[in-house]
Amino acid sequence: MSGFRTPEPSIVHGTTTVGLLCSDGAVLATDTRAVAGTFFIAHKNVKKIQKIDDHIAMTIAGGVADAQNVVDTLRYYSNIYKLEHGTRIPIKSAARLAANVFFSARLFPYIADVIVAGYDESGATVYNIDLFGSLTEEKYFSTGSGSPVAYGILETEYKEGIPVDQGVKIAMRAVAAAIKRNTGTGDSIDVAVITRDGFRELTLEEKSKVLTTFFGRA
Repeated sequence: MSGFRTPEPSIVHGTTTVGLLCSDGAVLATDTRAVAGTFFIAHKNVKKIQKIDDHIAMTIAGGVADAQNVVDTLRYYSNIYKLEHGTRIPIKSAARLAANVFFSARLFPYIADVIVAGYDESGATVYNIDLFGSLTEEKYFSTGSGSPVAYGILETEYKEGIPVDQGVKIAMRAVAAAIKRNTGTGDSIDVAVITRDGFRELTLEEKSKVLTTFFGRA
């Protein structure tokens, strides 16, 4: 029919994720909004920081189902590694595994871009893996539709060797800036830190304190 077109299937997308390398650990921060199509908010409280093991986590951006499959694969092989070797999987090995998963599907790629971060015997590390399986080690990185805005904060405020406490503030400021300027980013902020003591998500009270300090509101 003239003037009409069959609507395309809705794809959940739109996000901002941030990963920071700190002197005593790694910081991950994301928004919580999922967008279907261009304008429809599909969900306001999506968990985009996924714990893989006590010492490693991953952020997800892109198609939720595709990214979740990678999360499940990493969790499975992380547990297998622990059973076979009696120790936790190295962060670099987990990141390489994620890259292999993406690369093996490159002809029909997973529509996702992830950050893998953690703390092992070598210290803290942050990796980015794109949909074709390219693996890069980073000091800081952002993915998703709001990442250009987040980089404005990261490139201005990030310094090598900062402690986790300062990294949390920078990461939250970067995501908050993206929430203000990017329609695919919004609703709330999740933050996790991974140190020698393991994986921990910040409480609502801790996040509210940071937001109040930097933005004058809870």
